[in-house]
Amino acid sequence: MKAARTGAALLVGFLLGAWLTLSLQSSGQIATEPGTLARPSTHAHGVPTPEPRFAAPVVRPEAPRTFLAWTPGGLPAGFRDAVRDVPGIEHSVVVASDVAWMTRSLAADGTVVDGPPGGLAIPVEVAGVDPAEYAPFLPPADRWLVVSLARGRGVMGRMSSQVRGFGDGGRLVFGSNQVSVAAVVADELVGANELMVSRATAARLGVRTDRYALLQPADGISELGLVRRLRAILPAAEPLRVRAPGETPYFRQGDAVLPQVRLKQLFGEFAARPEGGELQTDPAWEATHIATERVPILGEVRCNRGLFARLRGALREVVRDGLAPEIHPNEYGGCYSPRFALHHAGAGLSHHAWGVAIDLDVAENPYGERPTMDPRVVAIFRRWGFAWGGDWLIPDGMHFEFHDSPRA
Repeated sequence: MKAARTGAALLVGFLLGAWLTLSLQSSGQIATEPGTLARPSTHAHGVPTPEPRFAAPVVRPEAPRTFLAWTPGGLPAGFRDAVRDVPGIEHSVVVASDVAWMTRSLAADGTVVDGPPGGLAIPVEVAGVDPAEYAPFLPPADRWLVVSLARGRGVMGRMSSQVRGFGDGGRLVFGSNQVSVAAVVADELVGANELMVSRATAARLGVRTDRYALLQPADGISELGLVRRLRAILPAAEPLRVRAPGETPYFRQGDAVLPQVRLKQLFGEFAARPEGGELQTDPAWEATHIATERVPILGEVRCNRGLFARLRGALREVVRDGLAPEIHPNEYGGCYSPRFALHHAGAGLSHHAWGVAIDLDVAENPYGERPTMDPRVVAIFRRWGFAWGGDWLIPDGMHFEFHDSPRA
């Protein structure tokens, strides 16, 4: 009851604040010092009179106070309720996120934009939030969005809008459900998810896994203090990642790799049909984006066409530096592999599904174990724009994947 009353009060408060802000803007009033309004003055005959001089607006910038917290595979059951009662955490919102399968999309004028071939659908990363809980994490000018979320509409990030080719008024159809887009906002506001909706709407789309939390601690609570408070409500052995403001581009789970929408921008978007932990991907997309070519050390590999230049560059440098013996071709684990991460349908799509990740020396670097990859090889791959799984919360020492442009 406490959480429900708090959420309702927050929602009413933010709606009232938004109404007041819009009222001030529409009346042409300019806020200056608290309690003071400057109003344009006009002479009785319609001739503008000189504006009175007012003090400059008082601006008191507030230091960013939002932190990110996530655990691999999703937050534990009960975390959302428990974190609301943690002393010293003023605001929290837990974000559910999963892949939902889009069967069609339409622009605002009703034109069909996406129509995957029969039996296939497009994987879209959808996030679900409680609108009242999410309101404190939005800039004041964007808090009106909570009303649209509560009414069943959705919000897209800018990258998602670019991939889709439409924004406000567009519709995404997921089988018998559809979501109308209320607005396009900065990707940071939606955790670089492709679509954000309310938790109720997300559940109808099959999105139910709580992936990460945004937290605003009270003044005076350090990052270490926040971690201690979270540890108190988590299982003892649960791996936990906490990020402070500025430590990661997007506040979302698995923040060490590119979000799905960015991979779509760089390497293409496919339609597929999930079959257990695997994907049956559109053959037309495979023919356009996936190729088999020869690279140093490994011989023939099957990857995304956009990865080969970087992969060859990294492997040539490995050879040049005399490190080729550190990579064992007989332990090559593959590049293009249309599937979910860990072959588990609830884990999100593997970046191997785009053909932009590669597994090396798999026998010596099993998932979850301490990596043995030569650090000089790792450094070379990093210079060529690859992220290394050995750095992750649960290490995956065999795994390298595209992350950014090569460094000079």
